Amino acid sequence: MIKAIIGRKLEMMQVFAEDGTNIPVTLLEVGPCTVSQIKTPERDGYSALQIAFGTCKPKHINKPLKGHLDKAGKGYFQVLREVRVEDPGQFQLGQEITVDSFQIGERIDVIGTSKGKGYAGTIKRWGFQRGPDGHGSKNVREPGSTGNATYPGRVIKGKKMPGQKGNKRITTMGLKIVDVRPEDNLLLVKGAIPGSRNGIVFIRKTNRV
Repeated sequence: MIKAIIGRKLEMMQVFAEDGTNIPVTLLEVGPCTVSQIKTPERDGYSALQIAFGTCKPKHINKPLKGHLDKAGKGYFQVLREVRVEDPGQFQLGQEITVDSFQIGERIDVIGTSKGKGYAGTIKRWGFQRGPDGHGSKNVREPGSTGNATYPGRVIKGKKMPGQKGNKRITTMGLKIVDVRPEDNLLLVKGAIPGSRNGIVFIRKTNRV
């Protein structure tokens, strides 16, 4: 059974454990996903499945992708992801993967895109400290010195500078599944995950112990 699926972040809420503990959870709508391609070592050099999620109208995809998805015969999809598997022969083209693959108490990794916050300075982006703001100060929110002397005469790679904040691929690891609701394709995960409401997320079984 494959331990990976595509979903959509809905919202955060809270549930109560049997002992009355208040647990913050993120509600995820996951699957059903369709196997849109099976990759084998003989043809592709490795074993993997391509899974698809989120139906869309034919007019919203191009002709090459339309022809590719026609092979599965399950319609057209917005999102495609690839998952490595040991034995691709266990799966069939067009097969559905649902939330039943996961159980309560399992640990998972959730991959999403963080909220974009636009161009930000070093104080907001990296937590730099402010400079003195007394009379005559010219370094209140500036980052300060960014380079060295004549040698090396340049800014070192990786220097924390102003720039784009957020809108990056983020992986949150080791999250615990609090509840699984197959009838509604819902997964309740303890804690927060990256991204905004209705953002696409990729869920897989964690490798962490």
